[in-house]
Amino acid sequence: MPHGQGHLLLSEPGVPAPRVDGLAYDYASDRYAILRHGGGGAPTSIVCGTVRFGHPAARNLVALLPRTIVIEGSPGSASPEADWMRSTLRLIVAERRQLRPGGEEVITRLSDILVIQAIRSWIADDPAGQTGWLGALQDPRIGRTMSLVHRDPAQPWSVASLARETAMSRSAFAARFTELVGEPVMAYVTRWRMQVALDWLRTDDVPVAVLAARLGYASEAAFSRAFKRAVGISPGAARRSPPDTLRESPHLAPA
Repeated sequence: MPHGQGHLLLSEPGVPAPRVDGLAYDYASDRYAILRHGGGGAPTSIVCGTVRFGHPAARNLVALLPRTIVIEGSPGSASPEADWMRSTLRLIVAERRQLRPGGEEVITRLSDILVIQAIRSWIADDPAGQTGWLGALQDPRIGRTMSLVHRDPAQPWSVASLARETAMSRSAFAARFTELVGEPVMAYVTRWRMQVALDWLRTDDVPVAVLAARLGYASEAAFSRAFKRAVGISPGAARRSPPDTLRESPHLAPA
């Protein structure tokens, strides 16, 4: 459930379902718990977890995902994705049965892998995963450009310098980037920098001038002007605003 909407899990249509947050849990730690509920029918075991994405690229990805991702496949299925996910779930359950030293860390890492496997499966199988921002990331040349910008947003990128990285002419590169990503390359560079800045403002208690330098801006004033154009409020206001009430400009959303 990539967007975290409320939902129902039922054994059959019409069966009453209580709110899960009102039931009693056996807490193994402050992060892991066991819930036992119901009775009288065939037992069903469900492994549930919550994953929070903080990095701007991950938030871009989540915004593009469907309401639900379903990986189908019964035991013995020829689907490698379903087999990998069953194996990962078995490892999680095995760790949980006997929580040994480091077990919580193992479960956390395996859960990360499980989510990545599910998203990869969706990208490979769903036409929506082959277009727009995700499709551009998979293009050998444009995807490399985007990765360079993601890894080092402070570089003084230009259309010419990024074209050189892809061994394309400036005009051909610019046209190809706009075609696949849906916006000009320098607009994407600026938008990415503002996404990174927003993430740092929420998590990093350093002066705005330091953030501006990290992102390659010559002055705090130049950075603040660019930030306000993209996000709609100043960096200081963004830092003071709770994450769930911060108004992000639609220009920060992936194409």
